[in-house]
Amino acid sequence: MKASVQNLQPYVPEKPLATLAQELGLDRVVRLSANENPYGTSPAVAAAVKAWDFTQSNRYPDADAAALRTAVAKREHVDEDQLVFSVGLDEMIVMVSRTFLTPGDQVVVSAPTFAEYGLHAEIEGAQLVSVPTLANDHVDFSALAAAVTPPVKMVWLCNPNNPTGTVESLTDIEAFIQQVPSETVVLIDEAYLDFAPNAAAITAMQLPGKYPNVVVMRTFSKAYGLANFRSGYAVFSKEYAPTMQAVRLPYNVNSLTQVATLAALNDQDFVHATVQKNAVERAKWQTFFDDNQIQYDESGANFIFFKYPKADQLATYLLQHGYALRTGLRPDWLRLTIGTAEDNAAIQQLILAYRS
Repeated sequence: MKASVQNLQPYVPEKPLATLAQELGLDRVVRLSANENPYGTSPAVAAAVKAWDFTQSNRYPDADAAALRTAVAKREHVDEDQLVFSVGLDEMIVMVSRTFLTPGDQVVVSAPTFAEYGLHAEIEGAQLVSVPTLANDHVDFSALAAAVTPPVKMVWLCNPNNPTGTVESLTDIEAFIQQVPSETVVLIDEAYLDFAPNAAAITAMQLPGKYPNVVVMRTFSKAYGLANFRSGYAVFSKEYAPTMQAVRLPYNVNSLTQVATLAALNDQDFVHATVQKNAVERAKWQTFFDDNQIQYDESGANFIFFKYPKADQLATYLLQHGYALRTGLRPDWLRLTIGTAEDNAAIQQLILAYRS
């Protein structure tokens, strides 16, 4: 066993909702701790999966995901050869860490951010360098650039950022990239981009075509509601893409996932409806926090990060009433996935009752 993994702690997954409800003695528990889509999945996905030819279950899936590849490339205006598909973005984080990092390298992040970036740096024997965000939790690009020293082989940018929800402009991101040496890879995780206002002007999707060291990642788990299908991809430069295809497991994305993802991609009405409902409810949450003088980060995602004294106690109170929020990301802060209008209103009343 290599030394870099000997002291790792296993990931603690979310409990199944039925199990959690039984433990709490509740009829219903709403999980607002995992940034899942509260509006479900496009009905087109169910239809496509049911129509799939199950006599092909003994065959390996299309290793190139050809139909899905063509559809994604067309939608994102990238070359098909730039696309690498993965089992969610978790597998992509594993692949790029394995490919670009060696023991003794350094990885720079703007903290707080998604913990898996640091986890897989540690697995590869690399050192994590965390650059604190600004007071408003936006990226401190000046400090980030200063942290990119010769040992740094990888920089992670999550936009919108998890857990803060903050959104950085494409102008600021590109200006930062221009300060990064060409041998240092800049990975831009756009898992939540669909929810951001003016997302088309923010995406870095075209940057791998300009800067060979830039990678842009997307997932179908969030706005598309396919968290259970584990479907994601990244856009690489044409220089890096062949290597990543060689690293990728040959049959990593199964046929049902490919069918479901293509159906979800083709139902943009569902995605637009999800994004619109999320925007309405996000604005209501911001008004609620403003009215009650509760500090929060301006979010462009499907969650809000907010500060509350003894936040863990509030989280316990809400859980006892059937609502699970994400704890442990920063002392006295909670991350709340934006739920349906009914659940959001119920949680707000619970918070007011808890305060009184």
